[in-house]
Parts: sequence; structure tokens; C-alpha cells
Amino acid sequence: MIRWIKCTAALGAAVLLQLYGTAAYYAWQLPDSYYVQTGSRLEVDTALHIAAVPTAHTVQAAVTASSAADTTSLRLFGIIPIKDVEIQEIDTPMLVPCGEPFGIKLRMDGAMVVGMERIETASGQRCPAQEAGIQTGDLIQSVDGTAIDSNQSLQEAIAESDGTPVTVTLTRSGETCTVTLTPAYAAADNRYEAGIWVRDSSAGIGTITFYEPESGSFGGLGHPICDADTGDILPFGSGEAAAVTISQVTKGVSGCAGMLQGSFSDDAPLGELLCNNRCGVFGTLYHNPSAEEAIPMALKQEIQTGAAQILCTVSGDTPKAYDITLEEIDYSGTDSTRNMTVCITDPELLEVTGGIVQGMSGSPILQNGKLVGAVTHVFVDDPTRGYGIFCENMVRYGLSGS
Repeated sequence: MIRWIKCTAALGAAVLLQLYGTAAYYAWQLPDSYYVQTGSRLEVDTALHIAAVPTAHTVQAAVTASSAADTTSLRLFGIIPIKDVEIQEIDTPMLVPCGEPFGIKLRMDGAMVVGMERIETASGQRCPAQEAGIQTGDLIQSVDGTAIDSNQSLQEAIAESDGTPVTVTLTRSGETCTVTLTPAYAAADNRYEAGIWVRDSSAGIGTITFYEPESGSFGGLGHPICDADTGDILPFGSGEAAAVTISQVTKGVSGCAGMLQGSFSDDAPLGELLCNNRCGVFGTLYHNPSAEEAIPMALKQEIQTGAAQILCTVSGDTPKAYDITLEEIDYSGTDSTRNMTVCITDPELLEVTGGIVQGMSGSPILQNGKLVGAVTHVFVDDPTRGYGIFCENMVRYGLSGS
């Protein structure tokens, strides 16, 4: 009898250890906050049953400055605590899935430093910008109080200094600071220079993810526009969305990403860009670009591994649906642009593009009649696969202005 009791106790302890280990795994895997449809309760789709048990208090949500979220306890089998999460009720947005290509014309709010050079002067080589403490990635906004909005305006302000020290106002890591720069006379160019390379604008091709009919707002790309030299998100000043026609596809192969190639239309702009952030580019369009009907946005807990579709354009300006598989889903959302692993399975798309190519970023992902998210990145060593972002994240950090 004693031996039986010991065996039973040992077995029970092992089971409890396994259950608490599983609870710890879910605590790591599951997100700390959720949206739910107004009037509904949270349901978590996991292999083992997890119950959402409301608690008695309310906390301030991080989604908007004025919204509040209820705190709910996630419990394995309704008993073993996993963790407390924030729940915010929303009216699920109705969005038009697009897939049309668009041209991006982005102008910065200043001139961003992308490189330095030494200037040959009568007394030797100098780099005035480096001497002043200017760094790659700095956004120059004014010189002696004169606003800088382009590379040309910066060159003119430096040249007109006649070599006297100037006060440069710049932004670095979100902080504004000033430095004193003494230009150097470059005999080869017959003018005073600062010894820096700057960028003031960017242009490219992407894909429109969704259009919101009531406001005319749209989201695209699913990832930020970054500087090719510094890797930093380009600071947004203004911009426009232009019509694009895809004329050619460079097929992706292992080790070399493919690309959609097209031309900007001379027609009037499609709309205005208002934001470039970590979850994409956002703005307003002058008209609905798609013939698709508006469908609900999928909440992240509704997304499942398995079959799905994307809408994308690989010729002309009309999108088409192609089959894909969602292989993995990171519900914790630790990286706001890499929430899903996407695999292209459609033979027709694979034949044309080899998988995911540059320019397809923003292609909407559909599953079970809902807008799940967008394609964002390609795996260079396997172009049939890549990452996708939750539409929930695009709406949260794009349309909400967070």
C-alpha cells in the first residue's frame, strides 16, 4: 500500500510539473494584450484548453491615451494560472483588401546624413562635419536658422557662409541638438563645404494592403521605408502615392531576392502619404483602388496555421489571388512586422516570381473570409518563404497614429 501511495504521489507530482511547465510555455508564447469584438469574450485557440477568466479591475491600455482595458486571467484548463492579459473591446474594422501596386514618393523633414568625406584644403584634408560632432543618421533641419528641406538647400547654406562658423540644428535619436560647424574651402569645387553626404527623399514600389472606405485611409508595405546606407527608418516630411504599372519580374532564386519592376504613371497622384513607421506607410487615397468588397480584419487570436491566400500584382495593375500556407504564427508579437511565416505554394506564382520578391511587400493575406495581414519580408536563401505582419498591428500603429 505504501509503495502504491508513493508511486501515485510521484506520478501526480510529475503530472503537475508537466502542467506547470506547459503553463510557463504558454505564458511565454501568448501575447500580453488582445483586442476582442465589442460584446464578445476572449477565446484562445491552443492545443490545450485555456480559459479567459475576467478579473475585477481595469487598467489603462497602451493602444490609445484615453482607452481602458479589462484585465483577464488566462488559466490552463480554467484552473492553473498562466498570466494576466489586457483585453480591449473594439468594433472590428471593415477593410477592403487591395493588392494593387503603388509608387512611393517620400520627402524627409530635413536632410539625413548618410556619409562623410574629407575635403582637400590648402592646409590639408578636413571633414568639418565630423569635427563638429555630426554623425551618420543625423537629420539636419536648419543652418543658422534657415530651414533645410533638401540637399541643395544645405549646400547653398554652407556655401554662403564664406567659411565662418555656422550653427547646425539637427535631430538625433528623437532629440534635437545644435552643433557649430566651420566649413572648409574645397578648391576643386571652388566653394565652402561641410564634408557630408545627405539624402532628402526616397522613391520605390510597394503594394497597397487595405483601404478603409469610411475615412479613405490606406496602409501598405507592412514594414518601414528605411535608408539603404544607415538602415534607419526614413524621417517623414511629406509624400504621395502614385499609380504604377508592373512591366517585368526578376525571378527570385536562393541567395538573390527577385524584384517587381514597373513605371510610375504620369497621371494625378493616387493619394497622400501621412506616415512612415515600423508597420508600414499610411495615408489617404482619393478613391477606392480595389474592386473587392470590405471584409473584417482578423484579430490575431483568430489566425491559424494552414491554408490562406494573398492578393498581389505581378503584371499590369490588377491583383490576383494566389495560394499560400501560414507555417508559423508568433502570437506574442515580439517583432511587430514578423508575426507569421509565409510559404508560397501556388504553382502559377512560383513559376512567375519564384516566391516572394521585392515590391510584393504589403500584399494582403486572407484567411477564412478575413484580412489577416500582409507579406513583409522574403527569406533570401529560400524565396518561397518569408514573413508577414498582423493586420491588427498595421491598424494599431498606422491608422491609430500610435
